[in-house]
Amino acid sequence: MKFLIITQYFSPEVGAAQTRLAATSRALQQLGHSVEVVTAMPNYPHGQVDSNYQGSFYRPETFQGAIVHRFWLWTSQGKAWGRLLTYLSLMVTACAGIFKVKKPDLVMVNSGPLFLGLTGFLYSRIFKVPMIFYVADLWPRSVEHLQGLGTKFFMNLALALEAWIYKKSKYVVAVTEGVREILLNEKNLPPEKVLFLPNGVDTEVFHPRALCEKLIQKYQLQNKKAFIYAGNHGYAHALDTVIETAALLQDHPEVVFLLIGGGSEKDRLKKLAVDRKVSQVLFIDPVDPVILADYIQISYMGLIHVRNSPLALETRPAKMFPLMAMGKAILYAGFGEGVGLLESCGGGWVVPPENPRALKDKILEVLSQETEVLARGQKNLRFVQEKMNITKLVGDWLETLKL
Repeated sequence: MKFLIITQYFSPEVGAAQTRLAATSRALQQLGHSVEVVTAMPNYPHGQVDSNYQGSFYRPETFQGAIVHRFWLWTSQGKAWGRLLTYLSLMVTACAGIFKVKKPDLVMVNSGPLFLGLTGFLYSRIFKVPMIFYVADLWPRSVEHLQGLGTKFFMNLALALEAWIYKKSKYVVAVTEGVREILLNEKNLPPEKVLFLPNGVDTEVFHPRALCEKLIQKYQLQNKKAFIYAGNHGYAHALDTVIETAALLQDHPEVVFLLIGGGSEKDRLKKLAVDRKVSQVLFIDPVDPVILADYIQISYMGLIHVRNSPLALETRPAKMFPLMAMGKAILYAGFGEGVGLLESCGGGWVVPPENPRALKDKILEVLSQETEVLARGQKNLRFVQEKMNITKLVGDWLETLKL
């Protein structure tokens, strides 16, 4: 089949959506399908178009076998209305891709945000093919839970748009069990319309390897125990807790936190670290997945932190799986679906979210249990190899499509 993916974000940008979609694209191609992508000029997470792409309305390129069509969008480093205009601009400019792409057999729109669902609907009607809405982030629910959308009028408008997109989609695909339950029980979608394609991991990229001595020397990590958080630095992740935990651990200089990624909260977090006189937190810009794998390998454990929000109940952080695929145990501060998965395979430890003292105490505990840390990391590795390989997950999902 010929798949057309329409998405706000795509590699070479770095982030959960970008990593997931790139891996899905590779898996589809490995299974004998072709992939085209319609997306924006790279601009995430800095809120400005990458210098290599500036000055262009349209830029075609090839990424790992997929043909990628990139379109101009209005960018903003702010929040709220600025970000909304960013989304709306791509919704409009991406329509020009109708004249660039080959006729697909299927249009798959990645959400969030919602607005590209309108673009995808236009594609599906012009090409007379089905549309699938791929829900990794339940807009507007996630916005409502985390920071509020604004007035009740805009919330109702967003909910109406969400319902309309679901109605016009052939299938709505959930990334987590929690999202699937909401689609079925709260959104009242018929069971035959809701499919499941969970986050997996590309084990060709993420797998145990030799330590990268250059990174160890660069960050002076000899004799250190590094806890790595790799992902978005946003409101949903409450990384203030990590800074406050580091402040409590200043008598333990062997503990280092590697915070890799970008996001709306990163500058504020850097300032907080300076204000708290914390030297054990290293802020590292987003890196390519292959390089990220080297950072994971030199780390003692993985670290996941999510805000204490109802949204966490339906969250299975994609950032878990590269850590697991590289045989790292995980310290998970949060609750919900991600915790359940980690506990089911016995691959880590769990503490309450937004609780610096609890996180500090657990870190000191695991420092004295290196053998157990290694053993739990191996449990994660086996779990991923058996159940979370992205090519197998995509193959199983394709078998549920009835077009």
